[in-house]
Amino acid sequence: MKGIIIYKGKYGATLQYADWLADALALPVFPAGDERPSAFALADYVIMGSSVYIGKLQLREWMLNNQALLLDKRLFFFLVSGTPLNEQARLEQFIGKNVPLLIRQRCSFYFLPGRLVFKKLSWTDRLLLRMGAWLGKKKGEAIVITDYDEVKAEHLQSLINAVRSECGIPVRTGDKDLLKQSAK
Repeated sequence: MKGIIIYKGKYGATLQYADWLADALALPVFPAGDERPSAFALADYVIMGSSVYIGKLQLREWMLNNQALLLDKRLFFFLVSGTPLNEQARLEQFIGKNVPLLIRQRCSFYFLPGRLVFKKLSWTDRLLLRMGAWLGKKKGEAIVITDYDEVKAEHLQSLINAVRSECGIPVRTGDKDLLKQSAK
C-alpha cells in the first residue's frame, strides 16, 4: 500500500511530527494544498495532521475541499494541541466540531501534545491566548500561557504501529531506532 502525509500547522510542531512520520514510514509529506495530485491519487491511505487553535483545526478547510477525494482512502489523523491528553472529552470535541462526518467515520484519531513559545506567537495569537486564559479562569478552566514543549518523537509510536499494522507496512532494518534518533 502507498501512503501520503498531509499537514497544516502554524508554528512548527505539526510539521515536526509530520517529518518524523515521513522518516519512520518512508512517506512523502506535503503542506495542505501543496500535495502533488499524482501522489494523492496513487495513495491508498492518507495520514492527516493538524494543529488546533482556539478549538479549530488548521486543516479543516482543506478537509472540506478534499472530502470527496478522501472517501476511498484509509485515513489516519493526528491532532496537535496544547490541551492536556487527559482531557479526552475536550479533545474529542475538536473532532466533532471540525471533521466532516464522512471523514470522521473512516478515520483513526491520535492526539499529540504540542508546544508553546509565547514570544514567537503573532500579536493576535498572544492577545487571543491571554483573553482565552482570562475567560477560562472565570469558568474554572486553566489555560496555559507559559512556554512548554512536549513535542517528542515517541508520541508517534501508536500511530506508526497502527499504520504499519493496518496497511501491511513491514518494519525496515533500523526502523526501531528511528524515533529514538529523531528525538535527539
